[in-house]
Amino acid sequence: MIADDAIVHPDARVADSARVWGGSVLLPGSHVGEDAVISRNVYIGADVRIGNRCKVKDMSLLYEGSVLEDGVFVGPSCVLTNDKTPRAVNPDGSLKTAADWEQVGVTLRTGASLGARTVCVAPVTVGRWAMIAAGSIVSRDVPDYALMVGSPARQVGWVGRAGVRLVEVTPIDFTCPSTGERYLLETGKMRLHDGQ
Repeated sequence: MIADDAIVHPDARVADSARVWGGSVLLPGSHVGEDAVISRNVYIGADVRIGNRCKVKDMSLLYEGSVLEDGVFVGPSCVLTNDKTPRAVNPDGSLKTAADWEQVGVTLRTGASLGARTVCVAPVTVGRWAMIAAGSIVSRDVPDYALMVGSPARQVGWVGRAGVRLVEVTPIDFTCPSTGERYLLETGKMRLHDGQ
């Protein structure tokens, strides 16, 4: 389903089961996967990749270079940047063109979630199933399952696949109070226990 007032470039690819709501703009080469939902007034830049079963909420801006793996949630009014040194003009005063800057991107790994008004400053990768609190500014890579808050975002804990904060059983053994899933923390990296 693509709303009548959405602007979808002929070279953009939208899966048959995806939904694109009114006022959204999809530029050439962008790709929206199966069962993905693009809410109202979302900007999706050229060649942006959005995986299956993603949700991108109202007024979010996903600039060129952005990659969303499957199952990613992007809350309302989030921004994924793509320029480390943004300027409108060159030192000589001439207007910058596409040839005058190096595009970098933001990557959101499987299951990651961004709260409303999160800004990701490229280049940055948000790990699998990580959760970023509303209003945070992410300026460095985020580990898998990390719970991040603030500006700049800092880690305050771990979350499981259900999005619930994990409970520490031992310094390396954690559990999800919602699902009962077990997680292991090894050399600073969280992972789902192999037995599950």
